[in-house]
Amino acid sequence: MMSEPEAWRGRVRGTPAYRRVLFGLFLAGVATFAQLYAPQAVLPLIAHDLGVSEATSALIISAATLGLAIGVLPWSLVADRVGRVWAMIAAVCGATLVGFAVPFAPTLELMLAGRFVEGLLIGGVPAVAIAYLAEEIVPEHATRAAGTYIAGTTIGGLSGRIISGPVADVLTWQAGIIVVAALCALCAVGFAVLTPQPRGFVPPRLRTQKASSVSVRIRAAISDPRLLALYAQAFLLMGGFVAVYNFLGFRLMSEPFSLPPTIVSLIFLAYLGGTWSSSWAGALAARFGRRAVLVAGVLVMAAGVAATMSEQLVFVLAGLVVMTAGFFAAHSIASGWTGAVATVGRAQASSLYNLSYYAGSSVFGWLGGIFLAGGGWAGTAIMVIALAAVAVIVAAGMLREN
Repeated sequence: MMSEPEAWRGRVRGTPAYRRVLFGLFLAGVATFAQLYAPQAVLPLIAHDLGVSEATSALIISAATLGLAIGVLPWSLVADRVGRVWAMIAAVCGATLVGFAVPFAPTLELMLAGRFVEGLLIGGVPAVAIAYLAEEIVPEHATRAAGTYIAGTTIGGLSGRIISGPVADVLTWQAGIIVVAALCALCAVGFAVLTPQPRGFVPPRLRTQKASSVSVRIRAAISDPRLLALYAQAFLLMGGFVAVYNFLGFRLMSEPFSLPPTIVSLIFLAYLGGTWSSSWAGALAARFGRRAVLVAGVLVMAAGVAATMSEQLVFVLAGLVVMTAGFFAAHSIASGWTGAVATVGRAQASSLYNLSYYAGSSVFGWLGGIFLAGGGWAGTAIMVIALAAVAVIVAAGMLREN
């Protein structure tokens, strides 16, 4: 008599299939986030070449992050129908193809439309990657696997910025973005070839367990005041964070600093400050509580932004590192807290957090340029500090540990 096959638990750390999953998603993270942020390092060159204002040039970033924000939830539904891996392959390959075309757009309007479509496609990876890991990796190794994917997104965002700047300094800003797109194409092919097809995915129509309706899950995700406060953290803090990185380059390339684009692109290495602060925040949260560490991270972020108003380059750069560390500390707490609060509709709450995160990037990533035009760098910095102050007030008034 044949015994029934064991239920699928997931791939175990150390096996070839486990390594293929991790490396494939690492490549997907690089491919998507490198092209998402590649133009950020060359915004001053784009503004000069196209004869547009700082705020208008920043729309190239905002258009893509807006598309990503809108695309996250629909991509999660697509992945339920066609499977996780096929959805991510379609997303990353489609985004890379659009990424090659965007720099050749004949008008700014077409370029913005292309970036919006690119963002819509990019949204397929963050919408699906964590769900894929949860289904394919044994639970005791899933957290480590998710960390590898997040590392890929961080390195992707960093590499897109530090590659496009030096290439643009030697050639053109279009060439800088094309080189990044070529890197993304290689990573996309690697992802498609290496990543194993899912074994843990079960289409919703075949699931036997009773699940709450979509309307019930969405209602749960928007009715808890704590979740609304956490979405506000994502919207406000990411908005301020992107505004700093969008427009600080304009300041550093003008008087009194007059730094070349290649040197300015290296400011994005401050992004690595978030790698340390994220783990630091998690350890402190276990000791002092999430709210205290979240508020502390926001205050550190604001202090770093204040330091960037200095006329001394060393203080500006130190302030950028401090700001980045504070932001990632607060973001790591807020994003993790969202999953803990949302006992019903967890996927929908996560999608709404991501939507708020990238919507803030789109809105304030552009609005910071308006403040820059009206009040110089101090105007942008004060806007970001004001966003941090609102975030602290919301967190103190609406967030409770239990």
